[in-house]
Amino acid sequence: MNTITQEHIQVGEIANGLPLTIPVYRLQGNGSGPKVYIQANMHGAEVQGNAVIYQLLEQLKTQTLASDITLVPYANPIGCNQKSGEFTLGRFDPITGTNWNRMYHDHSKLIESFVHEHIDAPEDEIKSKFRALLVDQTQAFLDQPAYRVNTGKRIAVTLQRLAHEADIVLDLHTGPISAKHLYCPEYAKASASYFDIEHVLLIPNEFDGAMDEATFCPWWQLSEAYKAQGRNIPVWVEAFTVELGSQEKIDLTEAKLDAESILSYLNHKQAFIGAEFEPKPITRYACMLDDYLAFYAPMGGMVEYNAVLGSHIKAGDTIAKILRMEQYLSEKPLHEITLDTDAITILHFASASVNQGTELYKFFTNYFEL
Repeated sequence: MNTITQEHIQVGEIANGLPLTIPVYRLQGNGSGPKVYIQANMHGAEVQGNAVIYQLLEQLKTQTLASDITLVPYANPIGCNQKSGEFTLGRFDPITGTNWNRMYHDHSKLIESFVHEHIDAPEDEIKSKFRALLVDQTQAFLDQPAYRVNTGKRIAVTLQRLAHEADIVLDLHTGPISAKHLYCPEYAKASASYFDIEHVLLIPNEFDGAMDEATFCPWWQLSEAYKAQGRNIPVWVEAFTVELGSQEKIDLTEAKLDAESILSYLNHKQAFIGAEFEPKPITRYACMLDDYLAFYAPMGGMVEYNAVLGSHIKAGDTIAKILRMEQYLSEKPLHEITLDTDAITILHFASASVNQGTELYKFFTNYFEL
């Protein structure tokens, strides 16, 4: 039975002076496997990841570990407590309006000078020194005068500091009402086949503020900078955003399947010794980020969502009906909404009540088998 250690890391203070903390669980392997970091619940309503971390811990405590593994549930202690009536908000910082998952630190300015100073260094030295640089620079950001760092940035960069110690980073999220899908950097698409997730969104190797990008982009940029100098080094870090379904609920049975999916990927990456976790024989469909279609409500009204999550729809199919009762006597009250292209339905808005311009659906278009 593996020992699981727990500590609470402070990520800020609230108005009464009490500390904001997050729980951090660690398991130690024999050091031969990649270091792993997994977090959940950066957005307040996206709670299924906490159940997945529970199921992961239940499995990991009996495995023979090659990897050191760090797991952080409740990654955002403010977001998960942002309530309005029955509903959890927690997608945006209520003070600044910024998405909680867009506050991580960009390290791209470190690349050029590091490559210049270590152009002929051995690969092991490059990897260890660059990792140390990322960790040190992230800590330096946190150590600057407190008045220079807002609440959300302090939470995000504290988590990023933990993640930079790892070779594999998984950020567990959910959609509003959503099918499972995986945000996968283009350079790591071969790894997507080891998750039991049918829908894979291939994202460019560019920083846009999210946790997965904050951790893989520096390593991809490092590889590209060495390539420009005529030297090939691998991208040593993989990071993914794992979308586990819909928000505002946990399902422990489904969480066990989600945990097994993650364990299958980690087994492929040699995080365990003698484990038998394998990916399921499913067909996986991929879509480039530029082809990930956001469909906005063409009118306000009350919506019946007709496109089933994960379904393959044809151009011209009805995806929703919008009810406009104020038009019952004067006009047509029920409007059928169609899509003009073949697509896979990935997610839709959580409420039946929408304004014109609400992001009604997201679809994979121009998709292909992975």
